[in-house]
Amino acid sequence: MNVSCPECKTVFRVDPEKVPLNGVRARCSVCSAVFRVERERAQPKPAAPPAAPAPPLAATAAPQPPAAPPTQEPLPAPPRPVPRAEPAAAPLRTGSVFGPEFAPPPAVTTTTPQRPVNPFLAQDPMAKARRLARALVSDLVVYNPAKRRDGLRDGSLKSLFEDEIRKSWEEYVDQVGRELADSTSFFTDALNEILADGQRVFS
Repeated sequence: MNVSCPECKTVFRVDPEKVPLNGVRARCSVCSAVFRVERERAQPKPAAPPAAPAPPLAATAAPQPPAAPPTQEPLPAPPRPVPRAEPAAAPLRTGSVFGPEFAPPPAVTTTTPQRPVNPFLAQDPMAKARRLARALVSDLVVYNPAKRRDGLRDGSLKSLFEDEIRKSWEEYVDQVGRELADSTSFFTDALNEILADGQRVFS
């Protein structure tokens, strides 16, 4: 039997044997409307037409066959519901997952930094070590002018600059090497000439 949705008027073909006698609630697959489906009641068959009167006995004509009952033309099949077109999915980007305009920055490889070669030791180690010692001591004077002035006045350069001299000596040894630092007096000479203003304070 044919069932029509009351909302979208879509016609569906339903097997009447699957519909209960008391009817059933159904949901339209096109518009999702809910409506009631009743089972078709059996329609009475049309009454047969009255039989033709019998011919008289004298008639010799053959009896006419009974008229065939009227036939009903089959109903055309209802149109199938057209499914709704789903929106096409956006095409996937190829290549990087970030897309070409959001490409991640290139990976940066980190390497252990190498200690730069001290320019003072690039050529003659002895001459360059002397220059490095004077440069380190000159920094003590440049960054501590008031402390140097007080130390020269009070004769307390050793105690006032004890921490700064130790740090500069450690850097000097690290740059020129322990053997060269201990076998020469370049650092001590720079302390007396530059920090002590020519006085023999450090030995």
